[in-house]
Amino acid sequence: MISDRVKNIELSKTLAVDAIAKARKKEGIDVVGFGAGEPDFETPHYIRDAGIEALNKGFTKYVPTLGIPELRSIISDKLKNENKADYSPDEIIVSAGAKQIIYEAILATINPKDKVLIPDPWWVSYVPIVKMAQGIPVFLPTTEENEFKLIPETIEEKITDKTKLIIINSPNNPTGSMLDRSDLQKIANICIDFDIIALSDEIYEKLVYDGNEHVSIASFDGMKERTITVNGFSKAYAMTGWRLGYAGAPLQVIKGMDKIQAHSVSSATSIVQYAGVTALKQKSDELAKMVSEFKKRRDFLVKRVNEIKGLHCVKPKGAFYAFVNISEHLDEVTQNSAEFSEWLLEKGLVAAVPGSAFGECGEGFMRLSYATSMENISKGLDRIEAALKNKTLTPPVLGNRYSYFLNNLS
Repeated sequence: MISDRVKNIELSKTLAVDAIAKARKKEGIDVVGFGAGEPDFETPHYIRDAGIEALNKGFTKYVPTLGIPELRSIISDKLKNENKADYSPDEIIVSAGAKQIIYEAILATINPKDKVLIPDPWWVSYVPIVKMAQGIPVFLPTTEENEFKLIPETIEEKITDKTKLIIINSPNNPTGSMLDRSDLQKIANICIDFDIIALSDEIYEKLVYDGNEHVSIASFDGMKERTITVNGFSKAYAMTGWRLGYAGAPLQVIKGMDKIQAHSVSSATSIVQYAGVTALKQKSDELAKMVSEFKKRRDFLVKRVNEIKGLHCVKPKGAFYAFVNISEHLDEVTQNSAEFSEWLLEKGLVAAVPGSAFGECGEGFMRLSYATSMENISKGLDRIEAALKNKTLTPPVLGNRYSYFLNNLS
């Protein structure tokens, strides 16, 4: 009954891990969840108030498909001033989350059999979106030794006459790595030399630590006209459930995305867009407080992980994830990262996302999100250490391995 397109698309494994942790908690089982890519902070009050005000003023009707003019204008200013990417309001589109923006951007730019370069490990939705657009994902391996950074030589080796687009994600999910100005200049040169579109996913741009600088590839000479800069409100403003994302892109791409949006979601929710204007307009120390807290959690988690025998991780420069190397604990009990995560859930009551959910280069790792309280982080790491000290399977032994997560989503 369903299409081959749907049959070939997997469910999101990060959402699966988060869902099973929540389901277990509802059953009264004390599971510590490290799965969610969601700030555990409330949306700032002034943004909530703006949404309520828009509702009370009756801003509940259809709005322009591209987004309300006020929001597109302030996004244009934000990109010019903060990102040095000179997109006019006509080159801005707003949609129901950055994920929808990425879907529309890829659908608007690639043809069937076009190749899309994707850093490996990769965020879980990139590959399914490319496949739904009938493109061909081509993976760019990265390594822990190089802090999971893209290597220009690796990119050039993978380019063919069918290469249309490269995805850049800095700060990165799942590794927390960042590309510096020099790294991005080299990638920009490749895009220009080989006429490749860059899709730059910058959703974590505000969550950076230790004085690291976020740089937008669209700011380099010759790149604005070939870059789709994607961002949103979910991470920086703790607005995950509001579903509000945007892109700056060449006008031709925006017009293509507008067609797709008009025949799918129509637009982002009206009252949410008005709240988005306030989020960008009003100065507040809420973001700085959130980043400061994430940094404290990161420092504690990384130090604690590296004290546990057989575990280690590189200190992430951005986002709120630690990509933990578990390879020393892959053996006859847990032969891969999916089995390890499943065993850890059953043995230690800790929910972590297996590295294999993020591609071949993620095997041998697990992703721990520190978008949770310090108390949960401490308790979860204590449980991981205790479980690893006595590494045996305990009943009930989970069957069919990773399908356990997927079968318990309800």
